[in-house]
Order: sequence, then C-alpha cells, then structure tokens
Amino acid sequence: MVGKDAGKTGKVLRVYINTNKVLLENLNLVKKHRRPRKQGEKGEIISVPRPLSAANVMLTCKNCGKPVRAGFKAEKDKKIRVCKKCQNQI
Repeated sequence: MVGKDAGKTGKVLRVYINTNKVLLENLNLVKKHRRPRKQGEKGEIISVPRPLSAANVMLTCKNCGKPVRAGFKAEKDKKIRVCKKCQNQI
C-alpha cells in the first residue's frame, strides 16, 4: 500500500508472527554484496527481498482484482473468508 513498491502485487513467501512482518516475492528488494565463496570465483551484487510490515500489505481479490479487506461468512460448519467489495470467496 505504501513505500517504493506501492500498488505492486506479489506472492507471500513467509510470515514472521513475532515481528508482524511479511516476506513478499520480488518486492522490497535491496542490493546485497556477496563475497566470493570459492577460489577463483568473483564477488557479486544480488537483489534480496526484505520483510515488510504486515500493516502495509493487503489481500487481493481473485474476482475483482483489487486490494480488499476480508470479511467472514459462516456456511454450514465452516467459516469462509469473503471479499468486502464483491462478496465472493477469497
């Protein structure tokens, strides 16, 4: 939602519950200098994703394709997550 990657979407790779952060694929990339590991190998600069605060991330609805808040409905004995805009299952 905010920052240099605002409006972009990505797949959630990992959730850090203790620090309330989320690691997203190909978002919040930073350059990392990597030293040579073996004899004769060169060092390189690689891009590595870093965790974002979970407060700056939203779900994307499959049907409307927009960032949405999630609501819940009870169907039979299950609790189902639904899109607040289009009311379809997420």
